[in-house]
Amino acid sequence: MNLLYSNDTQGQYPQSWYAASTELLSQFPSLKGETRADVCVVGAGYTGLSTALHLAERGYDVVLLDAHRVGFGASGRNGGQLGSGQRMEQDGLEKLVGRQDAHKLWLLAEEAKQVTKGLIEKHNIECHFKPGIAHACLSASEVRHEHAYVAHLQTEYGYDQIETLDHDQLQDICPSPKYVGGSLDMSAGHLHPLAYALGLARAAQAAGVRIYENTHVHNIQHGSRPVVQTDQGRVDAEHVVLACNGYLGSLEKKIAARVMPINNFIAATRPLTESELDTVLRRDVAIADSKFVINYFRLSHDKRLLFGGGENYGYKFPTDIAATVRKPMTEIYPHLRDVEIDYAWGGTLGITMKRMPYLTRIAPNVLSASGYSGHGVGTATHAGQLMALAIAGQSEGFDTLAKVPAPAFPGGGGLRTPLLVMAMTWFGLRDRLGI
Repeated sequence: MNLLYSNDTQGQYPQSWYAASTELLSQFPSLKGETRADVCVVGAGYTGLSTALHLAERGYDVVLLDAHRVGFGASGRNGGQLGSGQRMEQDGLEKLVGRQDAHKLWLLAEEAKQVTKGLIEKHNIECHFKPGIAHACLSASEVRHEHAYVAHLQTEYGYDQIETLDHDQLQDICPSPKYVGGSLDMSAGHLHPLAYALGLARAAQAAGVRIYENTHVHNIQHGSRPVVQTDQGRVDAEHVVLACNGYLGSLEKKIAARVMPINNFIAATRPLTESELDTVLRRDVAIADSKFVINYFRLSHDKRLLFGGGENYGYKFPTDIAATVRKPMTEIYPHLRDVEIDYAWGGTLGITMKRMPYLTRIAPNVLSASGYSGHGVGTATHAGQLMALAIAGQSEGFDTLAKVPAPAFPGGGGLRTPLLVMAMTWFGLRDRLGI
């Protein structure tokens, strides 16, 4: 069974609020026959679109392939949060890679936000970007940890865009009875993820990228000029970039051992009234909470609550996605127990053991970036730029991220899923018990 086709119709976006609320592009053709390029990019999400765009702007002839549509995968389905830092907190990174490299990784993460915001501005991408993400904690011990971490960012990294929130300050933003404090980062932000992906695609096409949709890559022949084989054609290129994330499948075993696909789910309520909005979010910022199986939510530009919550680790989405998401949404907002849900959808992302992105050279002329672990809006966009720079001979940023330890999942392809399910069951129990 292939995740590319397990839950979706070939070449069609899921029935999400995102797809219903933005102007979709006309379909690009499928690749038929043989073509040549300087670079062939596999996967047209944020990573692939950014890689292709940055290379084309440098004068490279680029072919971009996707098995479905541009922005079809996690890039067009996610929570739309552009966060600060890496997915792993900086004090954890200091222990993992040392203080010097941790500072380099912080600077790269700050660069990721700026690259993303810069692309939105440069290409006039209408994706409803708004500043602000609040981190909401569910216990006093988590608040103490969060406030200590904010202080660490302020003193060690000179980061002055984040502030602590006590109980009342957080309630003024997010009046949920579950939350007792947290932080607010106004350099982070949130956006319409599919509109952002489509904007990147328009920019890439205008820069000369040849985009092919409904073009499934099933083999790569390595060599001095790798050959990318598709169902009905092939691309002969000097360089290949793999930008497949959770939808990689078995295309490259080294990556598959280190990047695990998991499914996550989002629901969109009907538009809320002004009085209802005052009981949900009193400021137009996004929320990410402290649960291990994280809840994340924000308001849409037409005043819906977009709530993400719940995960599974098999190939199939649950039959009733709305019911899956309603459960954690009701835990946070009990008064929304019966609110109408107009849209509910799922998507597949890639996670790593360390929750850090996995950048690697499969061969001297084959690069890959994936495993963003729920932190992909900025990180994936930036990874695309870093791979473009590496192909152009400027690999410092790519190499810094590629140095981060990326252990394989225990059990390899056969046992990694049941072992991860056992681990996530334990973390889910911790969430419920408040440990």
